[in-house]
Amino acid sequence: MAAFLKFVTEEWYFSGPMFLVLFAATVLVIWRMFLNINAQTNMNDFLPAFQEWLEKEGTEGAIRYCKAQTGMIPRRLYVAGLETSKQGLAAMRRAMAGVIELEILPDLNFLLAPILAIAKIATMLGLLLTVISMINTFNKISQATSASGVTGQAGAIGLALFGTMMGLVIAIPLVFAHVLFKDWVNKFEIKMKSAAQRLLVVVQSAKPVAAQPAAKSSAAQPSTAVSARQG
Repeated sequence: MAAFLKFVTEEWYFSGPMFLVLFAATVLVIWRMFLNINAQTNMNDFLPAFQEWLEKEGTEGAIRYCKAQTGMIPRRLYVAGLETSKQGLAAMRRAMAGVIELEILPDLNFLLAPILAIAKIATMLGLLLTVISMINTFNKISQATSASGVTGQAGAIGLALFGTMMGLVIAIPLVFAHVLFKDWVNKFEIKMKSAAQRLLVVVQSAKPVAAQPAAKSSAAQPSTAVSARQG
């Protein structure tokens, strides 16, 4: 611990950039975590309420309800599908697939590339700082005029290795976080496709309900005509 504090205080021009990289990486990871939380939707609570709105208010009311919800599935996926519902199920399927591929997935992958880049840069930066520190140390050893002077530089060699250590300490959690985020994106994509299929089923099952009044009115016309003839 004392050696690390010495590295931070005496080799601040080496440790400073590493702490800046660590701060940037922490901000990006926390930012991405909040974005993931805001993208989620509890489908078990949302779907029953959505079906009720669709039956009572129709497509326009369901669109308004989806826009008022949180999460990408109601606000973006379902809205895109409902807006093309008058063109048929095939148009809804194409619209939702386009939204997933061109809008939602790019947003879900936002910040993942910088996180992975910082992980790689941190490792290389730590090695670079170690090499620079080792070069300075060996230059001092070559200029030493006594054995005690050479021995005195052993601690400097140890301090130089802290650059590599900090680079690895930063890079390893970032690579792990990147893998977890990518896995979350893959699972969320499957969840979106499942939710899109549910929407198609709900809309398809809701169409006969909306068509019942028209069927009743058409069925009533022949009886009216018969009564008129009898009169």
